[in-house]
Amino acid sequence: MAKEELKIGEISKPRFEFRSFGRCFCEASKRMARLSTPVPEKVWERHSTETYIVSRTNDVNNTKIRNGKMDIKTYVQTVDGLEQWNPLMKGEFPISAQVLRDEVFPAFKVDGMPELTKDTYTLEEFLGMIDAHPDLQAVTVEKIRYGYMVNDTICETGDVYINGALVKTINSESTEVEDIKKTLADVGLEGVENINYLQAIKRVIGMINKPLAN
Repeated sequence: MAKEELKIGEISKPRFEFRSFGRCFCEASKRMARLSTPVPEKVWERHSTETYIVSRTNDVNNTKIRNGKMDIKTYVQTVDGLEQWNPLMKGEFPISAQVLRDEVFPAFKVDGMPELTKDTYTLEEFLGMIDAHPDLQAVTVEKIRYGYMVNDTICETGDVYINGALVKTINSESTEVEDIKKTLADVGLEGVENINYLQAIKRVIGMINKPLAN
């Protein structure tokens, strides 16, 4: 069976991903840019501000909010050190109490469901519940991302501000594990720790006592 042709900026079947965070991926970033095939102008440089909800007791469900919309992805498996994540739910604010009760708070895997006395909740009300919970934290993540395509894998480098703290990121993702592994070898990322957004955020804010990749 022919492999799926990935198109940067478009949705495909669930991908595998390598990503890392640290202070500098200078040489790998240069090689990624030089090896890239041409990509659409819309992904040359992208800016976004997102809110991630991190939980002390959960590392398998990744929750973020952007432009008033909530997106939760769930971890599926790791193959050759590469992680695969699938969509778990999508929602929009104002959001119903039923969705919060049945889908959102269970994804955080925490004790102590907030008392839900209204039919719907605004984003501000939801973030107030997060702030009041001892095991949950809302984190502002600002991203400046530069898109590339290497070995038919969707790649990016970027500046990521986690509650204002700047870290660098680099990634390669594809439905094909071998294509990512070739890309990592070609740009010089073999042996670099694979760190997803949840893990990076927790390390920066001190929820996990562990450094980034460099």
